[in-house]
Formats: sequence, structure tokens, C-alpha cells
Amino acid sequence: MNLTLHVWRQKNSHAKGKMVRYEAKDINPDMSFLEMLDVVNWNLNEMGEEPIAFDHDCREGICGSCGMMINGIAHGPQRATAACQLHMRHFKEGDAIFIEPWRSEAFPVIRDLVVDRSAFDRIIQAGGYISARTGATPEANTIPISKPNAELAMDAAACIGCGACVAACPNGSASLFTSAKIAHLNLLPQGQPERTQRVLRMVQAMDREGFGNCTMHRECEAVCPKEISVNFIARMNREYLVRSFASASST
Repeated sequence: MNLTLHVWRQKNSHAKGKMVRYEAKDINPDMSFLEMLDVVNWNLNEMGEEPIAFDHDCREGICGSCGMMINGIAHGPQRATAACQLHMRHFKEGDAIFIEPWRSEAFPVIRDLVVDRSAFDRIIQAGGYISARTGATPEANTIPISKPNAELAMDAAACIGCGACVAACPNGSASLFTSAKIAHLNLLPQGQPERTQRVLRMVQAMDREGFGNCTMHRECEAVCPKEISVNFIARMNREYLVRSFASASST
């Protein structure tokens, strides 16, 4: 199949970017979207032109590196699918495809389709971990965990930190990412010792990074490749209010 690509090209974070047109020819419908870009880059190299820079790693939909806007949709038109697992058979012969980086003040463009997502790392550093001594690996049934909590924790832990939620949100909010990272620790026994401070520190870190506030457009849930629920945002907001009032009353 033959396609027309309109790709955002930007030399560096300070340069002015623009959309550049490319022809993607003889593309196998069974290729992934990233494999298609590999073919385009191979041809650009053959012509002595700069290849298109884009993030990727596992190409199995679990690392979250492959974030990009495809025809205005984070990760493209297939629901619950990362860009690396989006196959070209979901497009038609002669289609025009527009490819852009994440658009968010908190995710500055580094080059072409590559953005700086280190803001997510700083949110995790603020409290997305367990520092309490838990000892050696316990026997699986030593600490009973209710089935609903175990399932919710697993659902939250599925977040791959790709940033699609931020890119899709009209406010550029990172609430879905932050709430998932808080929930998957706070729902389990190992996360309880630091539960009080975790939600305060991570939400405050999110605000410092310049992400917008959540107003429940639910665009984040719609484009999340792991279908993380906005219910985690409600859970985070509730815990944040409780911990904030508790902290204020104790001072």
C-alpha cells in the first residue's frame, strides 16, 4: 500500500518546527506503525536526508516509549493500542496520515516526534515507591489481600507512563498517570506506611511540573492503551483532600 505522511520535523527544542510531506511506498499492511516509519527512514537515509526521530523500545506495547499523535489521536485510531502495536492494515490505500509529537507544555519537544517526559520521572521520585523494610519475599498467602483490592492494584499498575493521557487532555492534565501510580501502591499492604505522604507529595509534584487540572473530559481514559479508568482520579482526589485536611489540622 502507498500512503502520504505529514510528519512534524523539528531540529531541536529551540528550532521552529513544521509539517513535512513524505511518501511511504510499498508498505506491507501487516507492518506495525513503527515498522512503517523504519521503512520511511531507510529510504531517507538512502537519499542522504535526516531520518525522522521517534521514541521506541520494546515494540510490544509495554514500555510506553512510542507515544505520538496519529491523525490527531494519541497512539492512533485503534482503541487500547500503543503506536508500536498499531498495524498498517487499519489504514487504507492512499490515506494521508498526520504524525505529531505529544503537545503539552510539560513535555517539551526534543526533536521531531521525541518529547521530554522526565516530568513523569520527577512525579515518581516524589513518592511513587516503597522505602519501608519489607524483609525477604514472603509466602504468597501470608498477608491476605481482598480480591477487589488486588484487582484494582493490578489495573492501576498496568499504566506504562506513555503520556497519551496528557496529550489527549484539553487541560494537559497528568491526573490519570499520577492517580494510577498512587493507587497501585496505596491499595496494597506494603504501601500503607507511606500512604499518608505519598498522595500529597505526588500531587504536589504534578502541580509543580505545570500539568493542568482535571475537569473530567475523560479523553485520557479514551486514548489510554491500557484502558486505565478515571475512577482512579476520583480516588486520588478523595485521598488528597483527606490527607490535606489531616495535615492542616495537625499543625
